[in-house]
Amino acid sequence: MAGQRLAADFLQVPAVTRAYTAACVLTTAAVQLELLSPFQLYFNPHLVFRKFQVWRLITTFLFFGPLGFGFFFNMLFVFRYCRMLEEGSFRGRKADFVFMFLFGGVLMTLLGFLGSMFFLGQALMAMLVYVWSRRSPHVRVNFFGLLNFQAPFLPWALMGFSLLLGNSVITDLLGIIVGHIYYFLEDVFPNQPGGKRLLLTPSFLKLLLDDPQEDPNYLPLPEEHPEA
Repeated sequence: MAGQRLAADFLQVPAVTRAYTAACVLTTAAVQLELLSPFQLYFNPHLVFRKFQVWRLITTFLFFGPLGFGFFFNMLFVFRYCRMLEEGSFRGRKADFVFMFLFGGVLMTLLGFLGSMFFLGQALMAMLVYVWSRRSPHVRVNFFGLLNFQAPFLPWALMGFSLLLGNSVITDLLGIIVGHIYYFLEDVFPNQPGGKRLLLTPSFLKLLLDDPQEDPNYLPLPEEHPEA
């Protein structure tokens, strides 16, 4: 009964958040059960472009390390802020949300290559948190009951927390940088004099993923009444 309730609750989660979270959990479970090895998942340009192991372009964003505090911490933030974005500023705009993932993923892969980064899931998490925080500037955040601050400070608090745990902050910083680039191109530059929206979601994604009636700006066409 509890399992059915949990499954029902999970199915209520928006599609992109549900798919990404499930992929991360299943990937980690496969590594934990020794069905996969992290060496089969990490980003390696030589293996991607010379050996055509293209799945590494995706799996680098799915593995957050072995089961433990770090994994559950990252999953908590991925699930929470991915869901809030999808139910908030991306409500009814599934294609735009997927395009944000694609834009961020491509940019992180390029910058991660220059920085010799092998796993980029934490950077993607930082990007999600950053974009949400900039779009929710007046929201107060309670950070594990220890600190209260405005949402825009959250990405930096997470980076400081990573530093306290002895982790490298380069990955978090990469996510913040990519998140800021997306935020500037999507929310800031189009509203400046002479600015315009540069990140245009491909039409095929909209046809594939979007339901016009889920868009909050959707207005149904008036019914035509033929003359007698």
